[in-house]
Amino acid sequence: MAGYQGRRRAVRPSRAHGHTHGHAHDHDAPELDIARGPRLTVIGLLAVVAVAVVVGLVVLWPDQGRVDKVAHSLDFAAPGSTFPHATVIRTNDCPSGQHTDGCGTLTVKVDGGGRARVPVGPDVLGSGLGPGDRVQLQQTPASDGRPASYSYFKTDRGSALWLIAGLFAVVVLAVARLRGLLAMVGLGVGLVVIGGWMLPGLLSGHSPVLVGLVGSAAILYVVLYLAHGVSLRTSAALLGTLGGLLVTALLGVVSVTMTHLTGVADEGAGVLTSVAGELSFQGLMTCTIVIAGLGILNDVTITQASAVWELRAAGPEQTRWQLWASAMRIGRDHIASTIYTIVFAYAGTALMTLLVIELYDRPLVDLLGTEQIAEEVVRSLVSAIGLVLAVPLTTVVAALTVPGPR
Repeated sequence: MAGYQGRRRAVRPSRAHGHTHGHAHDHDAPELDIARGPRLTVIGLLAVVAVAVVVGLVVLWPDQGRVDKVAHSLDFAAPGSTFPHATVIRTNDCPSGQHTDGCGTLTVKVDGGGRARVPVGPDVLGSGLGPGDRVQLQQTPASDGRPASYSYFKTDRGSALWLIAGLFAVVVLAVARLRGLLAMVGLGVGLVVIGGWMLPGLLSGHSPVLVGLVGSAAILYVVLYLAHGVSLRTSAALLGTLGGLLVTALLGVVSVTMTHLTGVADEGAGVLTSVAGELSFQGLMTCTIVIAGLGILNDVTITQASAVWELRAAGPEQTRWQLWASAMRIGRDHIASTIYTIVFAYAGTALMTLLVIELYDRPLVDLLGTEQIAEEVVRSLVSAIGLVLAVPLTTVVAALTVPGPR
């Protein structure tokens, strides 16, 4: 133990000389005396990419007029429709196999006065709705001699969702404390970028691949430095993540083209084809691959950079090759577990589709070629390839950044 502590002191720089690269959020990371050359190289590369991202944000800025035009072309509801809220008074389920007058409906009291009987599907009645629950209706105005009518729009889930979100925040803050708080702030920034810039940018007709890359890179700059502190360790991880993101995007373009995926496999894509048919749906498919790989790449790259920093502090005598090899042994274990995460996450989101496919009397190989399944396969495999390649890339960047053997 004494030897280990001595080695750590040997690589810990003096604060008086200004070589400390820690951060208020990063006190648990070992402080290494990074040479001027590697430090300027990492910072310079990230500065160049940051300038490119800013230029991309400006050039690909959403055209709000075009977005509004697309929105207005989508007839979501009849002109003059309103969406009042109501309280459930009684549910009227249908007996098994029977359909009697008045069954399959909700009797509700509409806010502002009046009662209504609203037809609903068995899925709504089977969700556990009961007296006192809140729903939102769509009121279609009277027209052509027909009276105004109500239809079911959605169940009010705001209170339950806020409760779950509050529980999430409490658990994260209790366990991760300041880092957890900063991670949630970064998550909020990411959602703002996606909802306020990427989605309008895509609807504006900009290249989906470029929008995905620029938006994802902007999110990474904010998220990594917020959650992990401003340090060269985080900068090395960011550089590796950006490299993995670029590889994922290139592989996505090639894979979508090779497999002839259309990008139109669900109801949402069908709606878009009717109101914004000029969009590149193959490009949108690639954009989903880039965004899907964003969080996983961040996870593995920050782990690899941290591993290299810790290994160098514990073994300052190791050559850079030995350092890289040691960190890669850690990375291989992380790769294995993260690949499971990717595949099972997609399997969970596509569970309904998989259940339907299970009923088809067709060989599995034939079904894998269908649009819906092929999209998930390509998304999973390309994200996994980008993840795997990001590990050695980040490890190389980190191993070349830390001090050499002593």
